Amino acid sequence: MRRHCSMRASLFAAALIAFAAPLPAAERGAPLTAEEFDAATVGRTLFYNSGGEPYGVEQYLPGRRVIWAFLGDDCRKGRWYEEGSEICFVYEDNPEPQCWTFWDGDEGLVARFRGDPLGLPLIAVEESPEPMACLGPNVGV
Repeated sequence: MRRHCSMRASLFAAALIAFAAPLPAAERGAPLTAEEFDAATVGRTLFYNSGGEPYGVEQYLPGRRVIWAFLGDDCRKGRWYEEGSEICFVYEDNPEPQCWTFWDGDEGLVARFRGDPLGLPLIAVEESPEPMACLGPNVGV
């Protein structure tokens, strides 16, 4: 019994240390508001990396509309909205909101997924004013 309690105390202490760790420099300061996020993204196509590896691309359109594609995957149309300090996305193939907190970081726009405080953030490493090149049926029709 004593061993079980000390193990639980160790796990609790490790959890406290993990949550007390300072945020990376790219995530210090207030998250972007909806107005700031819109100003930073509308009319642009952003290419995101995670852990230094290509992750996906999103085109930001007027009216809070977006087109997203994971690297090598089909494009998905969606929209975004503000929920508290997060920006939430809903896509045509998934009605479940995908909520993120965005910061203007040293390396580019930084996004951290809701409920994943220790996971790798997405970082916008490249920007283009050109629309995405989406593959699939009815392209160019």
